[in-house]
Amino acid sequence: MRPSDYKLLIFDWDGTLADSIGRIVEAMHVASRRSGFELCDDLAVKGIIGLGLPEAIRTLYPEIGDAQLIAFREHYAEHYIASEAVPSPLFEGVVESLEAFRAEGYHLAVATGKARRGLDRVLKSHGWENYFDITRAADETASKPHPLMLEQILAHCEVRPEQALMVGDSSFDLQMARNAGMGSVAVSYGAQTIDALKLYEPRLAIDRFSELHAWLSQQA
Repeated sequence: MRPSDYKLLIFDWDGTLADSIGRIVEAMHVASRRSGFELCDDLAVKGIIGLGLPEAIRTLYPEIGDAQLIAFREHYAEHYIASEAVPSPLFEGVVESLEAFRAEGYHLAVATGKARRGLDRVLKSHGWENYFDITRAADETASKPHPLMLEQILAHCEVRPEQALMVGDSSFDLQMARNAGMGSVAVSYGAQTIDALKLYEPRLAIDRFSELHAWLSQQA
């Protein structure tokens, strides 16, 4: 497969397009304290970013009960939404690269562990309500690494798995891509280390978002 043969680019949001990992870690710590749980370290919290929120909380606190989970989610959402009064910035090169991809005819999509309400909020803050061909959120489909959200995106765009790339910063992103039969691109500046991501054999590993456009512009 040549880089120039891809038709669909699918992006994770937190840690891939938006510099929001620090706020997620902080919100998880605040929710843990308010819920009476011992704090996990930052590395553990970063390790669950990409999962849907209920799955993430249960991974960190397997003993949590259903009622506690509801309260924990409310504490998390309250703090995170307040912190996002000023939206997390997009990483350098994201806007320019996405504009270039659109001009070159790629289908663009988002596949995120966010809930639909949260995703719509951040899309609106950037004026991107209708920017992507399709977006999928964890609470309207299966959580990563299940491939359902990617399968839904592929069906909507009428693209085969081998013509698509999943771009993400977590092992859940890359494992989801593998489960869907598509290639992936790992970014080094998000939640997880590039060494951890390389275990999933991404087609490309990048340190800056603009490197993706440079690679896709190559001709075999």
